[in-house]
Amino acid sequence: MSLDIHAGELLALVGENGAGKSSLMNVLYGLYHPDEGEIALDGQPVSFKSPRDAIARGIGMVHQHFMLVPTLTVAENVVLGREPTRWGRLDLDRACAQVADTCKRFGFTLDPRAPVDSLTVGSQQKVEIVKALHRGAKVLILDEPTAVLTPQEAEDLFRVARGLKEQGHTVVFISHKLREVLSIAERIAVMRRGKLVAEVKAAETTVDVLANLMVGESRPSSAVVAPYQPPSGAVVLEAQGLKARGEDGRSALNGVTLSVHAGEIVGIAGVDGNGQRELAEVITGLRPLEEGHGTLLGKPLKGLSAYEARRRGVGHVPEDRLRRAVVKGMSVEENVALGRQGEPPFARGPWLDFKGRRERTQKLMGAYDVRPPDPLLPIQALSGGNQQKVVVAREMDPRPKLLVVVQPTRGLDISAVAQVHSRLRQERDNGGGVLLISLDLEEVLTLSDRVYVLFEGRVTGTFTRQQYDEREIGRCMLGAESGHG
Repeated sequence: MSLDIHAGELLALVGENGAGKSSLMNVLYGLYHPDEGEIALDGQPVSFKSPRDAIARGIGMVHQHFMLVPTLTVAENVVLGREPTRWGRLDLDRACAQVADTCKRFGFTLDPRAPVDSLTVGSQQKVEIVKALHRGAKVLILDEPTAVLTPQEAEDLFRVARGLKEQGHTVVFISHKLREVLSIAERIAVMRRGKLVAEVKAAETTVDVLANLMVGESRPSSAVVAPYQPPSGAVVLEAQGLKARGEDGRSALNGVTLSVHAGEIVGIAGVDGNGQRELAEVITGLRPLEEGHGTLLGKPLKGLSAYEARRRGVGHVPEDRLRRAVVKGMSVEENVALGRQGEPPFARGPWLDFKGRRERTQKLMGAYDVRPPDPLLPIQALSGGNQQKVVVAREMDPRPKLLVVVQPTRGLDISAVAQVHSRLRQERDNGGGVLLISLDLEEVLTLSDRVYVLFEGRVTGTFTRQQYDEREIGRCMLGAESGHG
């Protein structure tokens, strides 16, 4: 793999999951060490033993999964490892003043004394960027920076990136969202299976050309969206007036009423943090229901546990795969067996069936194109997109009666997105019910037969496919009540 990065440019790096984008950037940041080859910075060969070396030479990286200490303040996170001291102790006032100065210099609006866990995801990402700039970064690597952002936050990030470029910084932008790449980058480098296959100017290419370069073949075609048909299958989920609290103890669901039938995909649209996670967790038994009632596959929703939800036939793809869907210390095949380790083909009677587990994992890895296709690899050795494929494969493998998916294609490349979308449609066509929760409004509208819009934990609009109006749905996402539904 060879790549030139020019001073003062905004370069995008694209490729399929497992193409090597993050691995390459981790080499440049000193997290990984190359077996061969060399890195030259300003024309001089360099060798980074750790990120500390890379930071000292002006290279900063904002990872896809933020590396912040949530219980510390913004200032404490930014100066961590470089704390100003007084009498041998942290000088918090000086730290806050330094961080405020960095924010002012680069146009950020952050409260240095605010606890990080009180910030929105978009603001936490700004803290990561400020941390890199505070340490003198002239080259800033952004790994999937919009994967967890709302459209509004993504636009804010683009303004920040363009502003840094205007101040002479170099920005490397890793993304699977090709339309975003075309809107922000000057030059685009395309990787495939660990190699550079093309370099193009953003102004001279298209989404289709980039997609074909990434996969080495024609872009996966989008399925034809069928006209809306009122649901005729049995009700698999019916909820009336659901109320529940969030992690902070405050009300997160404020009387949500919805239903999902067998043979339909129901989408939940909304800006992040409006009760989507709590709704998914109530339905899958991970969060207690405080008020309201309903039925899940014919039995009461009240008092549901995660174990009972799985026994009833509920599959769940959570939004945070690293903390809520996989066990990092386990292998891929052990993660595939999670929740079903006592059932065939993962067990025979009271004994684990290692051969059956291996064969099922290999089959799923092949079906979902998980790379590298080694069931014995630790799950954390896979790229984020390939970890997501493993989770989706595991939850869809037993053909659940109700599949609750939250951000199912976050971090996936264009081929994998098409594959997951196809699988969700197959699940619906086979008679399963699907509850799709996504911050990508285009994804929700493309897949869903019906859509509920959440704002501050309440439903502000209900739409069938024939009623879709992005402007009206956008108004509901901001709190306006719709006349639909």
